[in-house]
Amino acid sequence: MIATAQALPDIRVSPEIVLIVAVADNGVIGSRGAMPWRLKSDMRRLKAMTLARPVVMGRKTFASIGRPLPGRTNIVVTRDAGFRAHGAVVTTSIADARAVARGDALRRFATEIAVIGGAEIYTQWMDCADRLEITEVHARPEGDTCFAAIDAAIWQEVARERHPAGPDDSADFSYVTYRRRKSH
Repeated sequence: MIATAQALPDIRVSPEIVLIVAVADNGVIGSRGAMPWRLKSDMRRLKAMTLARPVVMGRKTFASIGRPLPGRTNIVVTRDAGFRAHGAVVTTSIADARAVARGDALRRFATEIAVIGGAEIYTQWMDCADRLEITEVHARPEGDTCFAAIDAAIWQEVARERHPAGPDDSADFSYVTYRRRKSH
């Protein structure tokens, strides 16, 4: 019997790395370990964008959430080799976090790895990110943690949706998607 070739599903060898962050108009992303706004609309979007995918975060972000995010593989990166978090994979290395996330994404047939903060984690993953999903929070809160400016030479805005504050939101906001520009 001769086997016939069947079309295989289009599976990326490397899942896209997507940084997901809410950033105020003044660059602030945090204040004393918390977000300085309330955007329930954005929390629903974060859940939709990360469900059934690996999510990578720093220890402080994990602590601010207070528990593992359900329906996702939670990968926590920390310098503290003794840190343990029930319900999460803990590593002290970005390379190990990336390997765990990639393996998990491939097992789940997920096409993306979500990086959800904080500032130091974003900085460490920026060079390997394929896409940025930014929620621009149209406010200028006080804060002690900022997101780096997005370099237009590297990132191209490909989508933008402006939204008025909903009943459980403290500010108007825009969802903005950036893709890494192709090398010339």
